[in-house]
Amino acid sequence: MKVIFMGTPDFSVPVLEALVQAHEVVCVYAQPPRPAGRGKKDRPSPVQARAEALGIPVRHPVSLKGAEAQAEFAALGADVAVVVAYGLILPQAVLDAPRLGCLNIHASLLPRWRGAAPIHRAILAGDAQTGICIMQMEAGLDTGPVLLREAVTIGTEETTGQLHDRLSVLGARMIGEALARLPDLVPDVQAAEGVTYAAKIDKAEARVDWARPAVEVDRLIRGLSPFPGAWCSVAGERVKLLASRLADGAGAPGQVLGGLVVACGSGAVEITLAQREGKRAMAPADFLRGFSLPPQLD
Repeated sequence: MKVIFMGTPDFSVPVLEALVQAHEVVCVYAQPPRPAGRGKKDRPSPVQARAEALGIPVRHPVSLKGAEAQAEFAALGADVAVVVAYGLILPQAVLDAPRLGCLNIHASLLPRWRGAAPIHRAILAGDAQTGICIMQMEAGLDTGPVLLREAVTIGTEETTGQLHDRLSVLGARMIGEALARLPDLVPDVQAAEGVTYAAKIDKAEARVDWARPAVEVDRLIRGLSPFPGAWCSVAGERVKLLASRLADGAGAPGQVLGGLVVACGSGAVEITLAQREGKRAMAPADFLRGFSLPPQLD
């Protein structure tokens, strides 16, 4: 089929690569390059960079609301558009342009966790499982009927970064299956019950409150890793906490119980990956080498 692909971050790249193997990707839409790095020079998104390396034309309009942008989209004559973590709302004229409509790859088990940050929110909430839904897009926010879904178990020590990578590969496989079976798939209208919204992660959420129960602190650390990264203050230095697990022990909230085991409001967590300012992320033994922890973390 003739496919338009619409995506921006790393999560979308495996999907693009899978589509190129089986279909004719006539154009890629991605968010415009953004300033990045120390020099703040414009850097193309991962999808744009990969598409250009594959020789596929790339467009990055700041909006699709204008008649000209919509006409250019329709003129591509696509059979279907595949959308995954694109970053722009698609007007109805765009949704209607491809012969078979627009399909979205969403990283949750809809209707749970509609919205911007479904992977983060699933871990933060302590969900036992999540998955991928291939959805026929409509005007509402992730409200369209689901064509395919597959669940995965969330590991007890899994971070958002690790789960992100697993779901990205799963999404790439599932969209291939969906396109191959598209005429035969029966749309499943989402239930009205169980709707939750995955709000965009705010950096203000990232500071660890050691007075919270250990299970919540552990979820926060894993759910915000690698970005934006949960953090605490260690002797006045901001330290990112990037992986953890529940541990035995008890004490005053923030009390260091030995190694990188820290007491919480109830229970304790062991930090298994931490990063000092200007340093690489390190396992406990490397992190503690030459760096003495105070008895209490802030």
